[in-house]
Amino acid sequence: MVVHYVLNADEIPEGGHVVVHIEGREIGVYRVNGEYHAINNYCPHQGAPICAGLVSGTTLPSDVYDYEYGRAGEIIRCPWHGWEFDLQTGKSLFSDRIRVKKYKVEIQDGRIGIVLGK
Repeated sequence: MVVHYVLNADEIPEGGHVVVHIEGREIGVYRVNGEYHAINNYCPHQGAPICAGLVSGTTLPSDVYDYEYGRAGEIIRCPWHGWEFDLQTGKSLFSDRIRVKKYKVEIQDGRIGIVLGK
């Protein structure tokens, strides 16, 4: 298990993300509700760069042309085909068998570390 420190924690604003490169991998690091999450920048459907997708939430019943979201900022949508994944777990919203690769994140001395390996 190797930790790669890639950014200062204050480099990602709340609700924002940065794509970093570690050992040939593109990894999106997201800040959601004060917590950091890291996912592989690869949609398991057809390989789209998922970090280019919209981050939103789940839709709740709302008026016409007025969208209310639950879990705002916690769901990423693939830019190619709209598949949605939970940034906290990597699980898809539509199947228990499909997920985007998630990486453990460690914060030490104000630095964001991505854990690779077992």
